[in-house]
Amino acid sequence: IRGAGTWKSERIIASRQGPHLRLTSGGAGMYEAAGRAIGLYPRCDAQVSLSFPAGILNFCANNYLGLSSHPEVIRAAVEALEKFGAGLSSVRFICGTQSIHKDLEEKIARFHQREDAILYASCFDANAGIFEALLTPEDAVLSDELNHASIIDGIRLCKANKYRYKHMDMQDLEAKLQDAQKHRLRLVATDGAFSMDGDIAPLREICQLAQKYDALVFIDECHATGFLGPNGRFGLSRCLGLPCPFLCPLFAGGYTTGPKPLIELLRQRSRPYLFSNSLPPAVVGCASKALDLLMDSNAIAQSMAAKTQRFRSKMTAAGFTISGKDHPICPVMLGDARLATVMAEDMLDRGIYVIGFSYPVVPKGKARIRVQISAVHSDEDIDRCVEAFTEVGRKHGALP
Repeated sequence: IRGAGTWKSERIIASRQGPHLRLTSGGAGMYEAAGRAIGLYPRCDAQVSLSFPAGILNFCANNYLGLSSHPEVIRAAVEALEKFGAGLSSVRFICGTQSIHKDLEEKIARFHQREDAILYASCFDANAGIFEALLTPEDAVLSDELNHASIIDGIRLCKANKYRYKHMDMQDLEAKLQDAQKHRLRLVATDGAFSMDGDIAPLREICQLAQKYDALVFIDECHATGFLGPNGRFGLSRCLGLPCPFLCPLFAGGYTTGPKPLIELLRQRSRPYLFSNSLPPAVVGCASKALDLLMDSNAIAQSMAAKTQRFRSKMTAAGFTISGKDHPICPVMLGDARLATVMAEDMLDRGIYVIGFSYPVVPKGKARIRVQISAVHSDEDIDRCVEAFTEVGRKHGALP
């Protein structure tokens, strides 16, 4: 793996999540050797900050709305911790359900205008828990070829007949839906926004096909909820009222929302739900307050959209190819895995925290540096990132 240039290391953050971070010497990961070679931080095991007075600019978190460190969100976590404790030490159906869990599930369903919702310890668990509980060997599941690994793994766990259609190709999906008519139940599964490419699934067309061929639709909205679609209700605005389950991020948790019979079935049969301890109260408090903020105003989402457009237009003008469209996931397409890794190293030298992605996270030959814009980035942050990319791109021949 090291020889292929695809080794993945972790970096240690010594501050809260946000647009500016402090990294420690022990947490520089794959950038550590390069940083020490140029004297960026000393040869010792002490936890010291990298030498940028304003901190490292963070452009690789899913913190699109900037709520991870929002003062009201943090305050809600503290209040929940004090009132409900640090955790339940049990699964939901034994002695792990508190009133705040039920309140949050009701709030999630209300936000998405669905009948019910169920909480999970993670988004991965939510995807791992739905397909096996819902589908039998008599059924069929049709999955976009670029779906998230959690969807792929969740589908592998079920015994349904499996179809994979070409990425966002509606002709191929229709052909496979026609072939799947021989099965009892058909479920189309897709990401709403694809996390590695920043492109958005044609949900209206998918739902029209599902309606035509009497299929259900599953949408993973991890990278859409709260900022895509009217008032952040992405899938709802595109699915013609069909009973679609949704999977969404919830800070350190996840959830599925949809028709009440489906949610009731998941409470009885979904293994990650049945055999995982319930979400800690502090996490539930954070999520509940975040939903309140989203339902009160769309100003945060509008700010993020403007900053996304600023970054995309400036990077395109500089000569880079940016995948996707109008999404804060902005993959800088480079192709070569080593080039993506080396450029990311040089970006950190300039105080910009980004990560190079290569196989098996993305297809071979499609390596990239994925940039993610947040509502809490300033225009100056955006411009500084573009300037650093331009310098590093020219240095390594990615730009003329």
